[in-house]
Amino acid sequence: MNVQVLDDPAGKLLWASPALPRAVHDLRAVREHDILGSLAEAGIRCWTDKGYQGAGGTVRVPYRGRGEKLSTGQQAADRAHAEIRALGEQAMATLKTRRLLRKLRCSTTRTTLTTSLVQASSPST
Repeated sequence: MNVQVLDDPAGKLLWASPALPRAVHDLRAVREHDILGSLAEAGIRCWTDKGYQGAGGTVRVPYRGRGEKLSTGQQAADRAHAEIRALGEQAMATLKTRRLLRKLRCSTTRTTLTTSLVQASSPST
């Protein structure tokens, strides 16, 4: 299943999407939930991984390629991008460490409900 998550820069979970069945690419899931349009409308920038290449709008992705193929400026930009993303990854780590989400194998409706319950119970720091 695929659940898209939005969190703040401190890593606090803000929103979790309804679950989509089977193996759905992240970019397709984002488009299906119209997250890109909502972010653009609100003027919110979003830092993501390379799986969101081509998303456009306010979504920021790292440069494609590795070390020697990137210029020093691109490498520096990717390092800065990774530092920003590391803060947001805390919300995903919180979700993944919850035992009930580790091997969740049920309907998308139950997954959505469970994720929303986890979101509601996450500490507000």
